[in-house]
Amino acid sequence: MSDHSNESRLSFKEMCARFDVTPRTLRYYEYIELLAPERIGRARFYGPREVARMTLILRGRRFGFSLEEIRQWLLIYRQQGTRPQLDTFLAMADRQLDALGRQQADIAAAIDDLRRLRDTAAAELARLPQGD
Repeated sequence: MSDHSNESRLSFKEMCARFDVTPRTLRYYEYIELLAPERIGRARFYGPREVARMTLILRGRRFGFSLEEIRQWLLIYRQQGTRPQLDTFLAMADRQLDALGRQQADIAAAIDDLRRLRDTAAAELARLPQGD
């Protein structure tokens, strides 16, 4: 057992609540080795390292990174240290910024197209006689 105080550790249920994730999600992140909680019997406890990793995982998901990309990135830090991890993150961030920029342009074009179609339909509806 580690020498951390119980106050610095979260139970499985507290971890789900803190990060607003389902138990299934938390178990899956453990299964794919994104998280490695301390186990005491059947109970799982999450210390500061796991809380920090969960913060990074959810931030990465919000930015559109795959779980595999996040797993590889976290692995690089453990195996190679800070500089390679930062180099890898910069490459991932540049790639994702390009992808998000393309998605943003696609969404803007779809909004414009739908707005024009909606305006055309509204104008056509206004020209129709009542009752049609």
